[in-house]
Amino acid sequence: MAQGAVAALGSQIAGGVIVVPVDHVPAGFNPAAHGLHVTYGSHPLPDEASLVAGQRVVDFVTALDADAQMLFLVSGGASSLVDWLIPEATLADLQALNRWALQSGAAIVQVNALRRRISRLKGGGLARIAMGRRTHALMISDVPGDDPRIIGSGLLHAFPHEPAGAPGMAALSPELRDFLDRLHSSPRNHADVPAVPVRIVASAGAACRAAAAAARAQGLQVRLVRTRIDGDAAKLGVRFVASLARQSAGIVQVRGGESTVSLPAQPGRGGRNQHLALAAALELERRGLHDAHLLAAGTDGVDGSSSDAGALVDDETCQRGRDAGCDPVVSLARADSGTFLEAAGDLLHTGPTLTNVGDLVLGLRLGGHG
Repeated sequence: MAQGAVAALGSQIAGGVIVVPVDHVPAGFNPAAHGLHVTYGSHPLPDEASLVAGQRVVDFVTALDADAQMLFLVSGGASSLVDWLIPEATLADLQALNRWALQSGAAIVQVNALRRRISRLKGGGLARIAMGRRTHALMISDVPGDDPRIIGSGLLHAFPHEPAGAPGMAALSPELRDFLDRLHSSPRNHADVPAVPVRIVASAGAACRAAAAAARAQGLQVRLVRTRIDGDAAKLGVRFVASLARQSAGIVQVRGGESTVSLPAQPGRGGRNQHLALAAALELERRGLHDAHLLAAGTDGVDGSSSDAGALVDDETCQRGRDAGCDPVVSLARADSGTFLEAAGDLLHTGPTLTNVGDLVLGLRLGGHG
């Protein structure tokens, strides 16, 4: 995003701060040559670097002249990469909340509602810090409805009247729930957050349309499923295979969104896309769909805590893994899909794509198109 801004604005850029994960600066792009300072945050679990990044963003914004014009570039992942905590919260609290979010299978809307509770940046906090300056925002969305109040937990936008409680509280550990209950005794009014004009420049819908166009270019027909991927990854994998079983050959099913996984106490290797793919592989085998293939991948090239984007599976995936000494049912139960899919030779590794709009799931029955 910063590289694109430099290409479009050139010498109009007078400086800035870029917060990204390690190894996410595009090759050939030198931010320092344009007065842009790079600081590295942590994802998917925030750490001290995320708080340092948040402080640097705050320091940069508050040091600007009152008549400065600011362009904010925000994408999914910002919730973990950058933060500035309320005085009552610590890094340990932040990590406990995010660790629960990664393991619970809670929807992103619920997770971000809780993240806003302990942050001075989220819920429109960054917009409040920039108060009085001319501001614009471009966003890459990985959330339902492309809602800027949810992207990055709403750095620049707030729900007008957010209650002290939040969805998902009942699922928290007693320690986390007690901690959050103590923070605010009354509803928080965010009506004082200034309006920031925003444009969504990329989304899961855009990724689905691009995938559909690529499939058509290969002479395939496309079924673009409008319903967003949402819910338990393993159940979705089974459901998507059932849909493939009813599908004619030569038609690609294209879906976008994000699934969820409830992790065991000690999960193995993988991510939600690998989990979905392994569940789909078991169902492909059970149904004997010899001509069907399913790909599940994160558009940013990173699936969960693994360095793989996802996996491409078929009805022989499970047997290939068994031949390598792994059990697909056990691996799925242990949330260790990555280990199994590596043994089967079905992992997809792209490296970071530098664009995060959620996940893509593509299904195809080859038939005469093999």
